[in-house]
Amino acid sequence: MTDSYLPQLGDSGYRTTEYDLELDYRPYSGRLTARARISAVAERELTEVALDLGPFRIGRVLVDGVRPARYTHRADKLRVRPARRLRAGSSFTVEVRYTGVPRPVRTRDWGDLGWEQLEEGALVASQPSGARSWFPCNDRPDDKAVYRMAVTTPSPYTVVANGTLTSRTISASTTTWVYEQPAPMAAYLATVQIGLYDLVDVEHPGPVPQPAAVPRHLLTRFGRDFARQPQMMTAFTDLFGPYPFEDYGVVVVDEELDVPVEAQGVSIFGANHVDGRRGSERLVAHELAHQWFGNSLTVADWRHIWLNEGFAKYAEWLWSEVSGGPSAAALAAKSRDRLSVMAQDLRIGDPGLRRLFDDRVYQRGALTLHALRTVIGHAAFVAVLREWTATYRHSTVTTEEFIALAQRHSAHPLDGLFTMWLYDEKLPALPQQRL
Repeated sequence: MTDSYLPQLGDSGYRTTEYDLELDYRPYSGRLTARARISAVAERELTEVALDLGPFRIGRVLVDGVRPARYTHRADKLRVRPARRLRAGSSFTVEVRYTGVPRPVRTRDWGDLGWEQLEEGALVASQPSGARSWFPCNDRPDDKAVYRMAVTTPSPYTVVANGTLTSRTISASTTTWVYEQPAPMAAYLATVQIGLYDLVDVEHPGPVPQPAAVPRHLLTRFGRDFARQPQMMTAFTDLFGPYPFEDYGVVVVDEELDVPVEAQGVSIFGANHVDGRRGSERLVAHELAHQWFGNSLTVADWRHIWLNEGFAKYAEWLWSEVSGGPSAAALAAKSRDRLSVMAQDLRIGDPGLRRLFDDRVYQRGALTLHALRTVIGHAAFVAVLREWTATYRHSTVTTEEFIALAQRHSAHPLDGLFTMWLYDEKLPALPQQRL
């Protein structure tokens, strides 16, 4: 099925299994020369394979490595017609060579999405529909694949992408950085960050490496602001279950960003989020929590967005509680007070496309979780979270699946609670005690 909010994106006729991307980027001109090889399996018999891709110049398209294919490319859709029909269940590859200057996808409600050229480098923030700005893809949140990215840039630049850095090769004036992400990933979570960064490690006592790419003049501030990230990792592992990826990277771009951005295995912050006083520590917690909620567990359809943002917002409150700040109960009460004077016209269980990232989705989503925790008790709530992340690790999730799982941990019916918080417009009162 197509996504209920963005049905024009993606192709349900196949599922991708791997993206192999080779990108050569010149920051001064902004020009990208690239090859993408997409491996996939046909879900039904196909005479055409549709890929989402912005207005690049296409050099060549091959199917299964040797067969030149006919194609059309218009309105951000690359439609490839293999010489022979692809049978249901068959594996195939599509290779696309393309060049051009990546342009972000402009939207009315969320600004520019995808690849953005910076004064010194580039950043990629694609949620929910900007992946086509830099590579051909099946841009559906429920279509997840493994990735290999080889990115070549002039040698002064540092490259960060999803997964683990497996090689770095210097050749004349350029360097090629190769990253591999073995955990399945939705296209919108794929990222490349290019800049004049120093590579450092956040000191961590646990098993998860935490590398960081930071402008040199921000290193001292960064050291203070992210000093407690290892303790966050430990706290969230206790609450949510094992960290789902091999490492967790952080990039600080030398520009201001409205909000930080999560990608799979890496989060991107602006220079304005690094003040040397831990002024944005709640956002550090928020983005780290997305590695479980949004990245490992990815929504099957964008209408379930509260499963990403409500959980990450509640993680801010949980971190405050375990680190000696205000309790989650106190923060929930303040949040509800703020929401009570706002318009009561949003159902966060199905907020609609334009209000996908409305702050009320975040706040009321967190309140939903706090209400659940209050009703079933802390121990059962943690059991719900740990079972949720284990059951759907590296998979896709829906609201209905979460409700069913939570119900197994409650002796009392929870339908009324979830209906009130997720599907009624009127803001409910917070429950005061466990049933």
